[in-house]
Amino acid sequence: MKIGIIGAGNIGGNLTRRLTALGHDVSVANSRGPETLKDLAQETGATPVRAEEAARDAQVVVVTVPLKAVPDLPAGLLDGAAEGVAVIDTGNYYPQQRDGRIAAIEDEGLTESRWTERHLGHPVIKAFNGTYAQDILDRGRPAGDPERMALPVAGDDEAAKRTVRDLIGELGFDTVDAGGIDDSWRQQPGTPVYALRAGTEAVRKALAEAPPERPADFRG
Repeated sequence: MKIGIIGAGNIGGNLTRRLTALGHDVSVANSRGPETLKDLAQETGATPVRAEEAARDAQVVVVTVPLKAVPDLPAGLLDGAAEGVAVIDTGNYYPQQRDGRIAAIEDEGLTESRWTERHLGHPVIKAFNGTYAQDILDRGRPAGDPERMALPVAGDDEAAKRTVRDLIGELGFDTVDAGGIDDSWRQQPGTPVYALRAGTEAVRKALAEAPPERPADFRG
């Protein structure tokens, strides 16, 4: 598939490494410009581009930037994407540690991904937000392997969610359907499933046990 990755930090960089290794056509962008991505491009064969170009003709777009940077993404970011593009949101809200207070999340009760979705103007699929970046490189396992990890995936667009779950399967991980974007609080920071390295049943159990109150460490 043609995949655009916006953000080349730990998650974005390692997804670029794995997805190119699987044979996907990957374009990658960051906030500093394609000239700063030459080393990653040389290592992986990915195409470094400006953020405005990352989604062009892409069937999957990964948005993996700090939450506070989402409003600064270029307008019309997804305009040139393929019809039915699946947009993956890996973001997390860290009000005390990084992002500052976001009123719509704190006061209106929006999930982090619903807030991101509104800024992008396109439905998103929440995935990889609680995944250690190094695990993307090191922890993939064949289907049926008893040590294969499962990742929660939330989203309202069932076709896009299936595309994302299939892609995660290619990377060597099982998935658990975590419901719609309004249910995605169950995998936000501080919940039992966040950063959980476990299989399908344990992930399902952790999602079910998530309390609706945002933990104090993750409130602004």
